[in-house]
Amino acid sequence: MNRLGDRRLYLCTPIRPDLSAFVESCVKGGVDLVQLREKNAPDRQIVSAARQLSRLLGRLGVPFIVNDRPDIAILSEADGVHVGQDDLAPEEVRSILGAGAIVGTSNHSIIEYLRSIREPCDYLSVGPVSETPTKPGRPGTGLELIREAAAVRDGRPRFVTGGVTPETIPRIARAGGVHYVVVRYLTEAKDPRAAATELRRAIDAAL
Repeated sequence: MNRLGDRRLYLCTPIRPDLSAFVESCVKGGVDLVQLREKNAPDRQIVSAARQLSRLLGRLGVPFIVNDRPDIAILSEADGVHVGQDDLAPEEVRSILGAGAIVGTSNHSIIEYLRSIREPCDYLSVGPVSETPTKPGRPGTGLELIREAAAVRDGRPRFVTGGVTPETIPRIARAGGVHYVVVRYLTEAKDPRAAATELRRAIDAAL
């Protein structure tokens, strides 16, 4: 928890041809937490990409998270795993990775959030605030879930997902958002470092 409390900008990225250069540019722009989320590639390719990012982010001093897969986290020496509601339970992930690993979980309703705060998670994500193609079929939660989760005051970092841009950050922050997960604003950027800098400036201004 202490490693994550000051981290504000969380990049979630798939495998891409320029993976290391892209992630390093984002970190130089202000990203301070990174997750590899790849649903379609063969396991060998995911392991290779995860090892690549683990080495890079270890050098840069940024925690590295693998989506869904404790086995790949172990093989790549990642810092932790993020799981969804239909994946392994956080308690099971913790039993595999141990007390020192980072474990995070996705939450799409206040019921899920209240259940997750009883699990051995280091952080929780809430959203998506608006519908996003990275989670097809998942409707946006709007800002109400952010307000409800902020009222719980659990103490663990709470990362807002879905539709995070420099323009939307101020109203998300007013609803209680402090930490942010970003996908498309960075993965689709022509200049990832500049895009990350814009996001970080908006976060710092809002807070």
